[in-house]
Amino acid sequence: MKKFLKATLVSLALFAAPSLAMADMFVDSDFNVSKVAKGQLPSVDNRLPDIPKIVNVTDQGLKLGHHGGTIRMAMRKDKDTRQMVVYGYARLVKYNTDLELEADILEDVEIIDGRIFRLKLRTGHKWSDGAPFSIEDFRYWWEDVANNEILYPSGPPAALRVQGHLPVVTFPFEDVVQYEWPVPNPLFLASLAKASPRYIYAPAHYLKKYHADYQDKDYIDQLVKEKGAKNWGALHNKYAKAYHNKNEKLPSLQPWVLKVMKSGERYEYHRNPYFHRVDENGLQLPYIDRWVFSITEKKLIPLKAGTGEVDLQGRYLGFNNISLLKQNEKEYGYTTRLWRNGKGSHMALFPNLNNSNPVWRSLLRDVRFRRALSLAINRYEINRVVYFGFALEGQNTVLPASPLYQENFRTAYAEFNIEKANQLLDEIGLVEKDGRGIRKLPNGETLEIIVETTDTGPEQSDVLQLITDSWAKAGIALHIKPTTMDILKPRIYSGANVMTVFSGMENGMATADTPPASLAPINQDHFQWPKWGQYVQTGGVSGEEPDMPAAIGLMQYYDRWFKAKSVDERAMIWHQMLETHANQVFSIGLIAGTLQPIVVSNKLMNVPEEAIWNWEPGAHFGLYNTDLFWFKD
Repeated sequence: MKKFLKATLVSLALFAAPSLAMADMFVDSDFNVSKVAKGQLPSVDNRLPDIPKIVNVTDQGLKLGHHGGTIRMAMRKDKDTRQMVVYGYARLVKYNTDLELEADILEDVEIIDGRIFRLKLRTGHKWSDGAPFSIEDFRYWWEDVANNEILYPSGPPAALRVQGHLPVVTFPFEDVVQYEWPVPNPLFLASLAKASPRYIYAPAHYLKKYHADYQDKDYIDQLVKEKGAKNWGALHNKYAKAYHNKNEKLPSLQPWVLKVMKSGERYEYHRNPYFHRVDENGLQLPYIDRWVFSITEKKLIPLKAGTGEVDLQGRYLGFNNISLLKQNEKEYGYTTRLWRNGKGSHMALFPNLNNSNPVWRSLLRDVRFRRALSLAINRYEINRVVYFGFALEGQNTVLPASPLYQENFRTAYAEFNIEKANQLLDEIGLVEKDGRGIRKLPNGETLEIIVETTDTGPEQSDVLQLITDSWAKAGIALHIKPTTMDILKPRIYSGANVMTVFSGMENGMATADTPPASLAPINQDHFQWPKWGQYVQTGGVSGEEPDMPAAIGLMQYYDRWFKAKSVDERAMIWHQMLETHANQVFSIGLIAGTLQPIVVSNKLMNVPEEAIWNWEPGAHFGLYNTDLFWFKD
């Protein structure tokens, strides 16, 4: 399956008709056997695609398992139900544990000149409700959803635009979808493999009943009224959000589907009877029958993990919980594994260069100010006091494991040098101070920076308190403002906030072939330049056009990466972009490579001893094939 990423293919010969010889070998879960006997489900050989994805378990160094069992996990809020889509990690194409892309839901992919992508569906593949998964689901999404002005007022997602060009989408064969751009699109497949993927299909058979083009107007109007929706578009969007995973009636292709939803209490996911993967012995995957999320207070989750009330837990556990978790392992029958965080920075400060206040905007855009803030941070102290010396100090950049790594990128303006920081602040003109020794802004206000955080635990607070102490030596006051992500994001997007503390670049182990999307102002979720990202994402409809030379230069490098014709050229572009970030300090990295505790029941098999804990790429547990986890007797 890897060949589709290595070469330019010119024919559809690899899409040969499947053989059904393996059908006699398929093994169903007892979870479904009684339903088959009652006629509620077809037999397993009639539920699988003609060519299922065969996962060779032993070749991966894992143990063949058996069906059954329930994984218990604790979550903090109803919104966390989307994590099941992340952990299940079924994608059109997905990353394997070597961080290479491979076909998954798709049978194969053909790439021509890097700009034409022919997506071959698995014949006989079905949604979780048994309806066919076909090119109609792709056609419906493209023609009736993405190109419908009610559902997508700004047109199809900006992520599908390459140098201003949207794709031409056609259906050359009954099981092939073709996406074609006039120029290469090296981001397309990676976007389909994300933890929060780019959906280019939708269950047409289910969603058409909420679409005005497929229903009588009176019926739609009545439905909108009954559901209390603004219009039919809002109603359709409410029920169509696959990633949000809060509609138990929405058909899915994930290994587990939502079946029980008790808001604020419990979410239960049952095995998808039509899931497309099998192991080498023909057992339909997943091995595990159920997952259960119990909703509880964040502060109680480490306690539940440490008293054997969960079978698998990583989310909402932190470095400061390791001691508690380790001491209870023998009594409660679990182990605490320590996975490395794979982000470029486990924690970083993001000055909002699009702040709406002209005084703050001018100051935050002055590179001397950003450098001074970075130089006034004692990362050595943070590492020793909070992380016992186990973390990697430095800026928000790639990790040493990346072939793109250069030591000077991580160390740039990362030494603790109060004298130099004060010199830079004086040079800017911030020389007047109040009675506390806090510098004054040009408008007479004191230099007091509010750092907003969504982490209510002690970790970020402890780190920020240490920064508070060191910044005070440079005449800067720091105030910590806890909030929620629902409140914080609109403040960032609108330019209302000054600075945010958050994790750094998602993929700290990038290669030359990894899109350098995290380094250019193309996304409003890049908290240092949200309005520039809005501008790019909306095609100029909202936000602000980038107007800083260094940021414009990053956009130009980003465009050049798309046009690069060799790995060496792409690597050179990466280095130029990383160097720009090192010099400009657009984000202020603190520490990286921290240890993430992962609690695993001693009975749960095939969970890695050592691994990376990363969102993109990685999908946290998703990268490690959760459909292969199983309980030993």
